[in-house]
Amino acid sequence: MVSTEGLVAAAAVLFALGLLAWCLWAGRLEGPGDCEGKEEEEEEGIPFMAEDSSGRCRLLCKPSALAQHLVRSLGRSAVLWGGHWPWPCWPWLQMLQQLLQLPQPQLAMSRELLQLPDAGLVALDWLMRPWGAAGGSGTGGTPSPVLLLIPNAAGKVTGGLLQLGLRALERGFAPVIFNRRGHNGCPLTTPRLQPFGDPADLREALAYLRCRQPGAALLAASEGSGSGLLLAYLGESGSSSRLAAAACLSPIFRGRDWFEAGMPWLYEWPLLLHLKRGLSRYAGALAEAVDVDRLLGSRSLRELEETLFCRTKSCPITWETYWERNEPLRDADEAAVPVLCLCSADDPVRGPARRSLPLELFRSSPYFFLLLTRRGGHCGFPCWGHEAVLEYFRAMAEFLGAEERGKGPARPRRGGGPAAEPPLFTWQRSYTR
Repeated sequence: MVSTEGLVAAAAVLFALGLLAWCLWAGRLEGPGDCEGKEEEEEEGIPFMAEDSSGRCRLLCKPSALAQHLVRSLGRSAVLWGGHWPWPCWPWLQMLQQLLQLPQPQLAMSRELLQLPDAGLVALDWLMRPWGAAGGSGTGGTPSPVLLLIPNAAGKVTGGLLQLGLRALERGFAPVIFNRRGHNGCPLTTPRLQPFGDPADLREALAYLRCRQPGAALLAASEGSGSGLLLAYLGESGSSSRLAAAACLSPIFRGRDWFEAGMPWLYEWPLLLHLKRGLSRYAGALAEAVDVDRLLGSRSLRELEETLFCRTKSCPITWETYWERNEPLRDADEAAVPVLCLCSADDPVRGPARRSLPLELFRSSPYFFLLLTRRGGHCGFPCWGHEAVLEYFRAMAEFLGAEERGKGPARPRRGGGPAAEPPLFTWQRSYTR
């Protein structure tokens, strides 16, 4: 028997697709014939091309030993050469596929609630194997790499993020979803939610994972606007991030510009309703901190963000001050961990590539890699995108392992004691020259 939630989701999908068809018929959105006649702009970076030429990727990065190894790994892999882009000229459809999917069978997860220093809670959902184990052992009995998955800023766990987690689980990773305060059933025990680019709670979660899995490599992957949190953490933490590598799918690089430019309503309204539904559960607790009527009456994500974090009753701040503290790339120059950003040039949510992609960052920083596709919409990459991310993680582990083996065994101490244990990983500046 079909559940009520299933019927609502199906009705939303049919309504959105019908409205989209009307927009296409009215000429308000681009159709298949429109994109073929556009002039190709001069492109930079290292090309990877599918057999049918429909899915072209380019890797933009600063030349280094690490970059050369990544190029060789991606070149050997079939991931970027046989990819297929459904609806290549309709990024809106690709976006709706992610946001308005019919409910999938419930996945087996094990939830842990992590208490934070201020008594707040975040939830960690471990994806489970069919026989009930989270992750497992890697090759040679080594612990499985832990892959922390970060949903978008609204906390919506999309089908694409779950697919990435399942593929990672099949390949020996231990995937775990990071749920912010008050998101996805995580109890809100303090009248405080997590700002767009405040990585304090994420830092606590990673510290816990390091203690829980002391011998495992820690990796992180984020989706959409959730990448603002990961990018802010990488910049703020520098070489102390505890992560071996990170990846961002369709990231939002410039948070303030993104909120102020306005978003496609087909994207904004589902997330706005998702957020309001979650916040309404805690209206009583939030009433002492914010104007709840104004919050639940917000007509845009910007208005909701401003009401929730700027117009607080105890310590109001300006919109400008908020973004000085929460802009994702505010400390990007301090990042010291490799991060792959998988983006599409036609992303209707992020905005035009010319002003929304920080190309100079990828040209100048040895730690940032941009894998740019012509088509793909917003988080609308088929399975090849997930495979590319997992191949990237494999390449990073392979490169780091080769470098560590090249150093030879650790020298014994002078007093004749046991050899000092090497660190789990160390990203050397020489790797990125």
